[in-house]
Amino acid sequence: MVLVTVRGVMVTQAYRFALDPTPGQERALWSHAGAARFAWNWGLAACRDRYDAEGKWWSGVELHRLWNQVKKTDPGLGWWGENSKCVYQEAFRDLDRALRDFVRSRKGVRRGRRLGFPRFKRRGRCRDSFRFCTGVMRCGGRTVTLPRLGTIATHESTRKLARRVENGTARILSATVSRTAHRWHVSFTVQVNRTIAEGHVRPGSAVGVDLGVKTLLTAVDDQGRVIEVAGPKALRAGLRKLRRLGKAHSRKQRGSANRAKAAGRLARHHAHVADMRADALHKATTHLAARYETVVVEDLNVTGMIANRRLARAVADQGFGAVRRMLEYKTGWNGGRLVVADRWFPSSKTCSGCGARKPSLSLSERTFRCEACGLVLGRDVNAAINLRDLAASGAERLNACGGDVRPGPAGRPPAKQEPGTAQAGKTGTAAAQATATQRADAAFAHTSGNGVQ
Repeated sequence: MVLVTVRGVMVTQAYRFALDPTPGQERALWSHAGAARFAWNWGLAACRDRYDAEGKWWSGVELHRLWNQVKKTDPGLGWWGENSKCVYQEAFRDLDRALRDFVRSRKGVRRGRRLGFPRFKRRGRCRDSFRFCTGVMRCGGRTVTLPRLGTIATHESTRKLARRVENGTARILSATVSRTAHRWHVSFTVQVNRTIAEGHVRPGSAVGVDLGVKTLLTAVDDQGRVIEVAGPKALRAGLRKLRRLGKAHSRKQRGSANRAKAAGRLARHHAHVADMRADALHKATTHLAARYETVVVEDLNVTGMIANRRLARAVADQGFGAVRRMLEYKTGWNGGRLVVADRWFPSSKTCSGCGARKPSLSLSERTFRCEACGLVLGRDVNAAINLRDLAASGAERLNACGGDVRPGPAGRPPAKQEPGTAQAGKTGTAAAQATATQRADAAFAHTSGNGVQ
């Protein structure tokens, strides 16, 4: 039996519950969502007017002050008191954040794709959501209490969060209400005193994980066990129904009640597909993070893969981008670590038996055959073994950070930082290595995939 020491760490996480409002409460939810949308559009128009006149726009705090002055004098804004004041304030904060991210993206400081200038929100075309930051926010049993909305029933129990709040190990910071298809949800942003293990319950255990479009993930651990998770492929399974619902929606007259009903049916189907995908990803990643101390994955260029019209649907259906994000925080919660292989590490082209590397390997070749040693192995299993062995090689480093993502002005290159050593509970990046350092067991040549154990 392994004794593991634990420590308390304050982390910020979310608790999400599905609401079951009455007709009157649902009308209030729609009203708050419309107020948040109006505040965003009002603030954006004010910022654009000031920028045209002075070359700068209002900040979030300035917009809130301006709103407090205008709402009492403009007769067209007499309805503002029907909704919570937090709705308007948080909409201005979101707009301020969007403007700052737009500037940082243009300068090349912000990571990710380039952002455009914020746009006006249109009813029916934007996400219906609003946020509370002050007031009464609590939960208990199968209900939640929100400012101005009162006590709303939920479809599931909220006792887990309620007990944490009562014991003093959690504090609710904000509550965001949003609508997905026909369902309203509330997401509590909570500061939780979470107990995190100093070490993993199975120290020294490691697993290499290879993601694929045929199989969601293929993993090989340090004991030689092969784990295959097929994945639900929810979009592929429901594609026929999706086409039928899409055709029915397009054939309805614009603005009619039947078109609204068809849009609701289509949205519910999309939500069902997303829920099935998320459920499979959470179950698979939770199992890996709880069972293995070191989890090795690839640094996949998901954006580039989705740009390929032949692979886009299959890649999006599997949810490659979410796997790494889930493993990143789940390994930390279990006292393990996540190692991310270099993007150019040839895990599929390298023989896991002798280390020979093939010059090319097409996607249609699902079986790896080594011409040097004669190893015959499944393509995904071979890649998972190479990723597993990469953790044992010790060739890992933290991602360099601090420099600009995109090239800066001429003569001003971004600052470069030296890599360090990956620590437990943090995400590291394994550098590319030419060959695997360990030989694969001979049993892998005849191993067939089995289920998650």
